[in-house]
Amino acid sequence: MADLIVKMMPINDKAKRAYVYYRDGLSAQNAGDYAEALENYEESLKLEESPFDRSETLKNIAIIYMSNGDEDLALETYQKALDQNSNQPSCLKNMGLIYEKRGRTAQEAGLQDEADRLFDQAAEVWTQAVRLYPGGYLDIENWLKTTGRSNIDVYF
Repeated sequence: MADLIVKMMPINDKAKRAYVYYRDGLSAQNAGDYAEALENYEESLKLEESPFDRSETLKNIAIIYMSNGDEDLALETYQKALDQNSNQPSCLKNMGLIYEKRGRTAQEAGLQDEADRLFDQAAEVWTQAVRLYPGGYLDIENWLKTTGRSNIDVYF
């Protein structure tokens, strides 16, 4: 049924093929088969021309990297997604999660200057996320307030 719907979509064949790879990648990702998901997403990116759709694909790739513990590659890929479509608060939120986690790790190791730098990076991207999605990340808004890293205009 899904293939029939794709065939009837009013888009060119290349975009349809890109969508099928994306859909198959999403299905594999949801099933926990990250290797297959990445293969499908890479094929989709080769065909996809829409910056919005490329951004969604890149975001899903970054989520896989993050799940696999490859935080550097996840950060790089989230940034690529934002370069395609800057209106992606979830990318910013997830980037902040990585920075905040690294900040806590540095703090626990007694590296307070490094921790502060990482917490500031988290605050920077989280502030952007909150601006794009006001009220959507209450836990982040609370963190920004309680750590003193909040800008007064974030919530307006």
